[in-house]
Amino acid sequence: MTETYEVIVIGGGAAGLSAALVLGRSRRRTLVVDAGEPRNAPAAHMQGFLTRDGMPPAEFLAIGREEIKAYGVELVRDSVVDLAPGFAVTLASGRVLRARRLVVATGLKDELPDVPGVAERFGRDVLHCPYCHGWEVRDQAFGVLATSPLSVHQALMVSQWSKDVTFFLHRVAESDLSADDLRRLAAAGVEVVPGEVAGLLVTDDRLSAVRLKDGTTHARQVVFTAPRAVPRNGLLERLGAELTETPFGACPVVDATGQTSVPGVWAAGNAMGFGEQVINAAAGGYRAGATINGDLLMADLDAAAGV
Repeated sequence: MTETYEVIVIGGGAAGLSAALVLGRSRRRTLVVDAGEPRNAPAAHMQGFLTRDGMPPAEFLAIGREEIKAYGVELVRDSVVDLAPGFAVTLASGRVLRARRLVVATGLKDELPDVPGVAERFGRDVLHCPYCHGWEVRDQAFGVLATSPLSVHQALMVSQWSKDVTFFLHRVAESDLSADDLRRLAAAGVEVVPGEVAGLLVTDDRLSAVRLKDGTTHARQVVFTAPRAVPRNGLLERLGAELTETPFGACPVVDATGQTSVPGVWAAGNAMGFGEQVINAAAGGYRAGATINGDLLMADLDAAAGV
């Protein structure tokens, strides 16, 4: 027998839990399906979330789960393997569910540069976001590992947190940088180093240097790099949601509330795009949850009125 919920939220990160909290408080029968793969799992702390600055991500999620539970929201540790018309949801465990509305908050996956040491140090002294981690590593010796010509922007941004910044071009040709890029890098005091990076050197479990393929090393304490963001939007594709190409991959086309081109389906958090930090993801989930509650209310009232 198929279980029916008013709303199924796919993804139990900040966006999904925030949507579920609003829906639970609105007395909607809601289920959160969480595969347990938060994007910020490698990070010891999260920053920039007012009143939660410095909280470990795992603690933040644990508190969120307890909060939604207080309002009768169910949470299951599982993953969605199939979606069918009419919002029939099949879980990996074999459980089949149906929903009137869906929130897709499946986040994204960070694909890191294929450089020895980068993946192992990611979230510790290999970082991607100065707003997330810049204060904690301020005034240290920074390296920026280029992943594309757009990495110039990252090198310029991190110079706000340290005046000792080296920009490693890696596989980006210096000729790919514009005159404006070079002018700004010079104005910021950023040293530009051509040549492919062979790996990171670690001493006493701390990043100590960046080694180039020619054997030269550059002492660095922190490396920033831009992962390739891969949104987990396969479920949205399966539903036929319209996607648009961005510099960070294909993202769903949504309105101001997060509603996709598929009626009854909302996207929230990093399922919408690369730039949704935890605080933004939570806000987006809240907005989606409130909109869905109003949408369901009007649908029920119209049905009762015979409209």
